[in-house]
Amino acid sequence: MRAGEFEAARASLAALLEESPDDPELHYLTAVCCRYLANYDAALESLGSLKRLSPDHSRGMQEQGHLLVAVGEPRRALEAYARATQLNPALIPSWRAQIKLLAQLKLNAQAESVALQTKRIAALPTPLLHVIELRAQGKLLKAEQLCRRFLQTNPTHVEGMRQLADIGVRLGILEDAEFLLESALQLDQGHVEVTVDYIQVLRKRQKHQRALEQARSLTERFPSNPQFRSLFAIESMQVGDYPTAIENFDRVLQALPDEPATLTSQGHAFKTMGNQAAAVDNYRRALAANSRHCEAWYSLANLKTVRFTRDDFNAMQSLQSDPLLVSADQIYLHFALGKAHEDRDEYEASFRHYAKGNELKRLQSRYDAQQMADEFRAIQHVCNASYADRIARGGCPAADPIFIVGLPRSGSTLLEQILSSHSQVDGTLELPNILALAHSLRRGDRLSNESHYPAVLATLTEEQRVAFGQQYLDDTRVHRAGAHYFIDKMPNNFRHIGLIKAILPNAKIIDARRDPMACCFSGFKQLFAEGQEFSYSLHDIGRYYRDYEELMTHWRRVFPDSILHVQYEDVVNDLEGQVRRILHYCGLPFETACLDFHATQRAVRTASSEQVRRPINTDGLDQWRHYAPWLDPLVHALENT
Repeated sequence: MRAGEFEAARASLAALLEESPDDPELHYLTAVCCRYLANYDAALESLGSLKRLSPDHSRGMQEQGHLLVAVGEPRRALEAYARATQLNPALIPSWRAQIKLLAQLKLNAQAESVALQTKRIAALPTPLLHVIELRAQGKLLKAEQLCRRFLQTNPTHVEGMRQLADIGVRLGILEDAEFLLESALQLDQGHVEVTVDYIQVLRKRQKHQRALEQARSLTERFPSNPQFRSLFAIESMQVGDYPTAIENFDRVLQALPDEPATLTSQGHAFKTMGNQAAAVDNYRRALAANSRHCEAWYSLANLKTVRFTRDDFNAMQSLQSDPLLVSADQIYLHFALGKAHEDRDEYEASFRHYAKGNELKRLQSRYDAQQMADEFRAIQHVCNASYADRIARGGCPAADPIFIVGLPRSGSTLLEQILSSHSQVDGTLELPNILALAHSLRRGDRLSNESHYPAVLATLTEEQRVAFGQQYLDDTRVHRAGAHYFIDKMPNNFRHIGLIKAILPNAKIIDARRDPMACCFSGFKQLFAEGQEFSYSLHDIGRYYRDYEELMTHWRRVFPDSILHVQYEDVVNDLEGQVRRILHYCGLPFETACLDFHATQRAVRTASSEQVRRPINTDGLDQWRHYAPWLDPLVHALENT
């Protein structure tokens, strides 16, 4: 290829592909050869094979741009180059190609903006360009080693610190990433890219107030910048200030009319506030502006109440072969098509799309079912009967929190809506504070492979337990509206009941259950943003449910009469009886508003937001049975004791 002998190179690649047909690099190089030979159909075919094997192959996306330029499609080429640089900012040829195409299309302001970014990237030291390239290839450990070596000789290099923080985020080492970005900002307080990264890490660490303050500072420094105003709107949503979020999204849309990502984000705010019509309108406007904006297709599906038209269905079907879709787009599209086929009673096709969407998500995940099971066993070992006796006295005495725990899609949002309809109870959201505390107590185990949690629970002093409980109350106060009690509906808190009982012994804990087949399959066909990585495989989700049941049995044995088990099917079949039972457990008087929960006006941020705004019904009880022929891995995982 370097010698320009593309026909010979292509013949060699064909022989190699017979031996290794699933090697993405061979398909990529074949596409390059075919383009140079002006065999554009063959080049397109090779890129299609590459896309199936590696949806986020950045150089493949760059090659797509080169091919589109060759066949005279500059606007689509521009989109390909932009996606290539999103996947891999070190692709200088894609940056320069964008500048050239934007100038040809007389989009001069955008060309100047891209030129500034290109200049910044091109000025980076060569080792950092290699770090970015390795990161784009998913070679995170190699990227980390190279970046650390660079920082050993350049310890105050802000961009180097930023790149190492990004690797930390991708590896899930968020605390180190936050520290690196804080340090970088101390060195260069005006560094905009570091500030944006810092906000995103703070959001991932659930430090929403600090993230909001940082986002507000950006809008004050750059009041006309729509990206920063959008970031401020997103952080406003995170703290529950949806009117402010909607207002700021409107201001962004004044500057960037019909910008799909902004319309979709604002649609999420409308959905959470209960304005479904406005949400649908926003999602539709986003698709009218760009039918490839697959998050909007999924957002319509995720409302659960919208049925796609034939035109919608055909448009989504045609997108499956679109070469410009990255893996995130493909995931959204598969889950949306799963819902579309489900609404048409085409269950086999529906299952194929749900399965493919989950398969793509699982490729991005580092979830280890055995590691999770081992942690559950370790929790049981530490938090035994003697542990329960030791923590029986002490801790923060407040009885304000009502924890609703369990698996996602277990009916927990329904229980939250019922309790939030009571005059003495505030509904909040899935609060991250207990998970964040547990994470801080396990500090260092991702780097050393030594687990400090749950063993550290046995070492907590009485003073620490009181302080942690009070800190939880102080940190969650921002989400409350003044009622005596409030709900924390983070489902994964079931793992940390030993910690909850140590720091908040008088808190109520409700275990939300649902038929395991219904619960697990509902989780499988729900696209979770993050935090539920076990849901990407029928086997993993079945095993997780089984381990959850075992752990909850342990908690009830260690803390008898402290946890209320509520079965979703019982609530559906006997609403008033179960409501009275729940209120009695919480020490609350009966109020009829809890029976009319669907009339309660409040922000609901989970996937069940639209269901809980309707009266109780049996619609979802047996939906999984339509998919029974394809659920053997789930059945076997649930039965394997």
